[in-house]
Amino acid sequence: MAPQYKFTYFDFRALGEFIRFLFKYGDIDFEDNRLDPNEWPKLKPSYPNGKLPLLEFDGKTLNQSTAIGRFIAKKIGLAGSNDWEAAQIDATVENLNDLRMAFAKVIWEVDDASKPEEKEKFLKETVPLFLPRLEAQVKTNGGYFVGGKLSWADIYLAAYHETFNHFFKDMFSPYPALQGVIDKVHAIPSIKAYVSKRPKTDI
Repeated sequence: MAPQYKFTYFDFRALGEFIRFLFKYGDIDFEDNRLDPNEWPKLKPSYPNGKLPLLEFDGKTLNQSTAIGRFIAKKIGLAGSNDWEAAQIDATVENLNDLRMAFAKVIWEVDDASKPEEKEKFLKETVPLFLPRLEAQVKTNGGYFVGGKLSWADIYLAAYHETFNHFFKDMFSPYPALQGVIDKVHAIPSIKAYVSKRPKTDI
């Protein structure tokens, strides 16, 4: 029987990997449809809203990575035990996504002449704005972001950490609690097995 879910993203990790992690954690069979970024300009008009990632399920489509992540997380018990936890998880993911967008702007949108200066600014100004607060959050929540247990916020961090780490290798070194979250997620057997076999990409 064909997989019930079809997940389409580019053939790299970035915004798609935490969703793949969620599928693997939940033992949900899915079609991992990886596109060549060079083919995207001609494919883009045929995709809903012209955006990736895209989830196709039961004849319906859903885009926006956090919406897809939340949808899957609810199905596999990683979206909180009550409305308050769910809201805290959502807020944490939004904070992580704000950090990701600031990172992406430096890496992809800054011209080459300004890039060294902007990278330095990111490390000295943006990272200290986010990571100490997230570190404190983990320390006060039993080693996870919310409720002392695994949520999709933890998986978001662990998956996107790999892309952060490709460009800023020591970014998380001063934050042992956050590194602990990353290590725990990567030690989950289904995720560990997936990581060992997935296509090799830089980001």
